[in-house]
Amino acid sequence: MKLLDVEAVLGREADIQQADPEREILKELDDKTTSYAILSHRWGAEVSYKEMTRLMRMEERKRDEVRQRAGYQKIIKSCEQAKKNGYAWLWVDTCCIDKRSSAELSEAINSMYRWYQNAGVCYAYLNDVGESTFPTKKDDNKFAESNGWPEWFVRGWTLQELIAPKEVKFFNKDWVDIGNKRQLAPMLEKITRIPNKVLRSGPAKKHFSVAQIMSWAAERKTTRVEDRAYSLMGLFGVYMPMVYGEGKMAFQRLQLEIIRRSSDQSIFAWNPRIPRTGSVLADDPSDFRYSGNIEKVAPHEYGERLMRFIESEELGHPWYIRRNFRKIPANPIYLCRLAWLKWRAHTLSQQLRTFTASNAGIQGVVGMYINAQVLEVKKMPTALAFANPPSLPV
Repeated sequence: MKLLDVEAVLGREADIQQADPEREILKELDDKTTSYAILSHRWGAEVSYKEMTRLMRMEERKRDEVRQRAGYQKIIKSCEQAKKNGYAWLWVDTCCIDKRSSAELSEAINSMYRWYQNAGVCYAYLNDVGESTFPTKKDDNKFAESNGWPEWFVRGWTLQELIAPKEVKFFNKDWVDIGNKRQLAPMLEKITRIPNKVLRSGPAKKHFSVAQIMSWAAERKTTRVEDRAYSLMGLFGVYMPMVYGEGKMAFQRLQLEIIRRSSDQSIFAWNPRIPRTGSVLADDPSDFRYSGNIEKVAPHEYGERLMRFIESEELGHPWYIRRNFRKIPANPIYLCRLAWLKWRAHTLSQQLRTFTASNAGIQGVVGMYINAQVLEVKKMPTALAFANPPSLPV
C-alpha cells in the first residue's frame, strides 16, 4: 500500500515556498509490518493522488487553490493527529490510490478491509458534527438526509471502516476528539444495529450469519451502485474484479462468491419491501433489512431448536394434562408427529446441509435458519431462478 510520510507532508506545508519539489511524500510499504494510522471520512472537495504528489510543480495560483480545499485541510489535520499519536505513516483513500490505474484501484478495493484492520488507529471524521460531544439523540432536522444521524453512518464504505479497525477515534468538524469505538459501543449499536460485541472485539464471522451482516448494510448508500457490493467484500472475505458499469449485477456476483466460500444458507433469507418474482438471489442489501435476527444454526442443533420452538408456541394444537402446575402433552397423534418431525429434521440437516454455486446455477439444499420470531424449514430448488424466492415472514 502507498502511505503518506507524515513528517514530509507537514514539513512541506510548514515551508511551502522553500519545500523541495523532489521530496517524496508517498512510499510503498507493507501493511502487515508497518505501523500507520488511517482516515475514514465522507468525501467532498478532495485532493487526488496526482495533485498531492505534484503539488510543488504546480503554478502558485493552482497550488493555493488545492491547499484551500476542505479535502487538503483534512489530510493536514489527519497528519497532525497521526504525529501526535506517534504514527509516522498515514493512509487516506483520496490521495493514496492512483485511480488512473484500474489495476491499482482494483487491488486497493480488494485490500481495503485488511488495510483498515491492520491500521493502528482509524480517525473517523464527522464533518457535519459541530458540537464537542458525540451526538446521543436522533435529530431529523439537522441530519435530514441521513436518518437523523451524522452522514458518516449511512455511507456504504464506512461500514467496514467502523468494524475492521481495532481502534476508531471520532472527531468533529473542528478535529475535536469526541470519543472512541469502545466507549461509544452502546450508542453505535443503536445507530447502526451492529451488535455491541462486534464493535468491541471485531466480527467473528462464525458467530454471525450472512443475513445478519447484510442487514447492517441495508440502509447505507453509495454514490456508485456497484459500490453497494464492492464495499462488502472484506466483511465476507471474498475477492472479485471491479467492473464499474455492471450496475446491480455486482451484488449478484458478490452473493455467488459468498456461496462459493460458505454453506451459510441465510443468504437466501431476504425479504424485500415490495414482493417480486425472479432470482433466488437478492437485488440489493436493502432486501436484508429485516434479517438482523436470523442466526446461524449448526446442523446438529437444528432439530432440537425446532422442537423447542414448536413446544413453546404450542403449534399443532396439542392436548395437555396438568400435573403439579406442569403442562404435559397427552395427544398421541401430536406426540407421533413431533417425534417424526424431529427425526426428519435431523435427517435432512445431516444429508442436505451444503450447497454449491457454479456456472450451471445454485444446487439446492434445505434452508436452516432461525428468526427470533419465526422458524421454518425450507427446501431450496435446484434452479438458479424460480417464482417465489425463499424468505422469512416478518
